[in-house]
Amino acid sequence: MRIKTINIKPAALTLSTVLVLAACTKHSSPGTIEKPYPVETDSVYKPADPSVPPTVGFFLDGWQSRTFTAPDTMTGSVPSYAATDSLTINVNQVVAKVPPYLYGNNSNLWMGQIVTEPSLMQYIKDLSPRIIRAPAGSNSDVYFWNGVDTAHRPWDAPDSVLNASGKPVYIGDWYGGNWGGWTLALDNYYTMLSQTGSTGIITINYGYARYGRSANPVAAAAHLAADWVRYDNGRTKFWEIGNETYGSWEAGYYIDTTKNQDGQPYKVTGALYGSHVKIFADSMRAAASQVGATIYIGATLYQQAPGAGDDATLQGWNTGVLANAGAAADYFIVHNYFTAYNTNSGVVDVLSSGLTVPGAMMSYVRQQVSAAGLSQKPIALTEWNIQASGSKQNVSYIAGMQAALTLGSLIKNQYGEASRWDLANGYSSGNDMGMFNSGDEPGAPKWNPRPAFYYMYYFQKFFGDRMVADTLRRALLNNDINCYSSTFSSGQAGTVIINSGALNHVVAVDFQHFPAGSHYYWYTLTGGTDNAPYSGQVLVNGTGPSTATGGPLNYATLKAYSMPLRGSIKVWVPPYSVVYLVADKK
Repeated sequence: MRIKTINIKPAALTLSTVLVLAACTKHSSPGTIEKPYPVETDSVYKPADPSVPPTVGFFLDGWQSRTFTAPDTMTGSVPSYAATDSLTINVNQVVAKVPPYLYGNNSNLWMGQIVTEPSLMQYIKDLSPRIIRAPAGSNSDVYFWNGVDTAHRPWDAPDSVLNASGKPVYIGDWYGGNWGGWTLALDNYYTMLSQTGSTGIITINYGYARYGRSANPVAAAAHLAADWVRYDNGRTKFWEIGNETYGSWEAGYYIDTTKNQDGQPYKVTGALYGSHVKIFADSMRAAASQVGATIYIGATLYQQAPGAGDDATLQGWNTGVLANAGAAADYFIVHNYFTAYNTNSGVVDVLSSGLTVPGAMMSYVRQQVSAAGLSQKPIALTEWNIQASGSKQNVSYIAGMQAALTLGSLIKNQYGEASRWDLANGYSSGNDMGMFNSGDEPGAPKWNPRPAFYYMYYFQKFFGDRMVADTLRRALLNNDINCYSSTFSSGQAGTVIINSGALNHVVAVDFQHFPAGSHYYWYTLTGGTDNAPYSGQVLVNGTGPSTATGGPLNYATLKAYSMPLRGSIKVWVPPYSVVYLVADKK
């Protein structure tokens, strides 16, 4: 059966929008829909899964079929205006089985001993990131997992490391055995994983291989990593060698050569890092074998072509890593913060980044691997977010829309794993990348979910285990609308519709080869009116937060809109909104 479409109820239509819709109704043009499609008998529902892409690989091993559970509902409404856009979804054409580890997040060492925070633990469990990275981005390279305090730091680890200016700075107090209230002990990281139904991905301390002052600092650092694998005892499959080692901000990028005893250079190179990765990998795999565990080890690549002004380390990073560690690594790691650094980016730049950056990055990395004469391997994006600043972009609903665009783009572009940065951080006048308020955001309770939480929560709830092909035909001659469509193994089909523009749209949806059931369901997420255009509020089916920022805390029981499935679906997609829709099967 073929079905026609969706529905969302706008708060109001502007006169200009009404005129645009009226014009679309009166004047036929490519993409204009003047009346619903007739109900048709269609070919049988018989999807076929594609082969596993090499850039996904073993990250799909944890794939499980998903069953859609219909939410509680309230009656929605169908727009009376003609459709401005038509979406055709072919449920038999599977684009990709959805890797389970694309919805991940990052923990950090300054979150506190959060397993004692029941509200936050419930939020994370509801979010269901499935994979949470540790220990803490750049601080991973000054982290001693088995230390307790400074007195228990390895004897050959210095008190200071060189910063981005080559000046000595205190190494910090980052220890896995520190149970102080301000930090996160390693055992509590494992407890957090257990409480939230997540698995781990761990970044080991590579910097120690550079700044360590023993006769063989690489062996000492590799041994420390191997001891962690033994202590982990099979709980963690995915391991990373260092964090952004190509960056001057990273501990170990520069070292004090007067204190180094194995002749390492002042500045790291990709070739040096690659040769060290092999040593780490050998030690860690031997440790995994001793405890009967299977692990996968990742090496860091740079995510884009270096600029003309970038230094020699960055210019030759990927070539050096791939030549020396391309065979030793099980997967490759990239990081990306999508928008221009420390820039007051506009809405168009923020939203378009979610569409364009994942594809451009994957294309570049694949080209680099191929040029090195290597077979493609799984790709993990273990840190991502936006780095816009100045207008509270990061804590806004626009950041949530960008997250929804990014998730769909990651699936489409065949990533194996992705972890957003990060669970909680610091408000920093609204430049906070944390998904939850750590307690310093004005007008919001501690651990209050930011808007991005809601966009990622409903994406997982309403996006199935297979992405399927869709075709969008636009009538308004703009690119405001983008869609990602999917099916559940339990038989339902649906789509995520994102309106990145300032006009109302009415989208008609045509499912092909779909045994349609009795109803369809949807949620519409929109922003508030504060701090335009970067509202810190999100409204779900018209229900907003009870506090200054965030969204409705009854999200788990909030009713979806629903309508009978009677041959056509048509849905409102308001300006700057995301619609999550699923249709019943027969």
